[in-house]
Amino acid sequence: MLDLLGRLVDRSLVVLTDLSDGPRYRLLESVREYSSDRLRAAGELDAVLRRHSDHYLASAEHAARLLRGPEQRRWLERLDADSADLRRSLDHAVREGLADRALRMADALAWYWVLRCRFAEAQRSLTAVLEVAEAAAAVDGAGPADPSAGRAAASRARLTARALAWRTGVALLQGDTADGPARIAAALTAYASVDDPEGHAMALWFLGWAQLGVGDVTSGEDLADEALSRFRALGDSWGSAAALSLRARHALARGDLPALRSDGELSAELFAGLGDGWGRLQAVFPLASLAEITGDYAAAARLHQQGLELAEELGLWTEAVKRLTGLGRIALLTGAFPDARAYHRRAHDLASEQSYEPGRMSARIGLALGARREGDLGTAEGLMGRLLAWYRSVDYGPGITLALAELGFVAELRGDARTSVARHREGLEAAAKLGDPRAMALALEGLAGAHALEGRPRDAALLLSAAAAARQRVAAPLPPAERGDVDRITAAARAALGPEAFRAAYEEGAVLGPEEAYLLTGAPSPARRPDRAMTAPPAC
Repeated sequence: MLDLLGRLVDRSLVVLTDLSDGPRYRLLESVREYSSDRLRAAGELDAVLRRHSDHYLASAEHAARLLRGPEQRRWLERLDADSADLRRSLDHAVREGLADRALRMADALAWYWVLRCRFAEAQRSLTAVLEVAEAAAAVDGAGPADPSAGRAAASRARLTARALAWRTGVALLQGDTADGPARIAAALTAYASVDDPEGHAMALWFLGWAQLGVGDVTSGEDLADEALSRFRALGDSWGSAAALSLRARHALARGDLPALRSDGELSAELFAGLGDGWGRLQAVFPLASLAEITGDYAAAARLHQQGLELAEELGLWTEAVKRLTGLGRIALLTGAFPDARAYHRRAHDLASEQSYEPGRMSARIGLALGARREGDLGTAEGLMGRLLAWYRSVDYGPGITLALAELGFVAELRGDARTSVARHREGLEAAAKLGDPRAMALALEGLAGAHALEGRPRDAALLLSAAAAARQRVAAPLPPAERGDVDRITAAARAALGPEAFRAAYEEGAVLGPEEAYLLTGAPSPARRPDRAMTAPPAC
């Protein structure tokens, strides 16, 4: 066979490609069509297609186990090289109505599709597979009772639940968030009638991970907590590390920095031990965010740059989008505005190429933040207004609080105190529901600017002090690069009051909690999120 194969290569009938794991051979399309016609004429095509499907199903299931660990890069490349044959194998199973085979193939390939951002292919394939499974289930229900058929139906139900969870999560990653909570609940409900603890834990984590940035923080954190509990019970280190990373992201979203550090560092340790490149990237964001919050921008930039290089090496483009956005954020904070624009535009373009909607939104946030800091208030307002509408549509609290704060600052800089107060009050209410003290502090700082503009400098001083105290209680004071708005508002309030009166008001505000300070604005007390307390209680 090797001699024959060599002669075919010499005659250009077979193409040789060198990969990292050895040579690969493929037929020219014209030769493939000719060969298929000959097989069909000989009545052998169906048998060859079955053997082809058998081989690639076994290959996909073998690769799926190795996509989580030190051989991830090798098997990603292997699946890339085999993608056309894998596609043919799955299409054959769907076309022939082979539900079990199609479900197994889709389950084996789903994580590969996600890692490679092949969301459209994943959606199309999973939908087709679920239709075949539904037709097979209808036949099962109409047939006589049979123990072997019952076992096959149970296996099919288990794989169907997995396929539904994969499809639901992929839709969220594409930005299709309509009725997201109901669809997540429906996907998880499928596990009530199947015995699949591994699949159930994975579904909980994947759906929580997929909705990150496009859904309610509370429900997403609950999914992460339950996934972690189930993974630990199964002794699944990879799943535990993934769930811990997700919990760290949620801790950041609600300002719980101790939990962010604890879960983020443990996740990084577990993924490093497993040698999983994608997993190592999951640890970058929480740890880089901690460095950013404490003002260590050099460390944060180093983590993002290392992550970007790893993501590009592995071809993990959604992760590359996240790291580009992180680098853009650090450039923004250090005043390198042209670099910030370049990073965020590159992130936006890459996210658009991959149909990765959350990445597009993150890049737009960076562009909007940069526009305001460079004095382009019209661009900042337009971008943030659209972002606010999108975050409201997907009910993502952290995005809502940030967008409202930025729109409030834009209004203040334009001299529109009334609009600024309304935006910041709404932002404070949203932050209180999240239980995020840093977001509450940002809203108080915005209200201080609006009140200074209204001619209420004493209230501005009280609010500035209460905001600083709230940040200090969670060990996250504003670093110098992020003090631009606070320093500007402080200077205006001090100039209006005089140094002594400003100092007295500031000292009075230091003993107020965020909600007490908020009452000074004449608004009703904001609603606090009932199920999770703030990281630190307000001072009495």
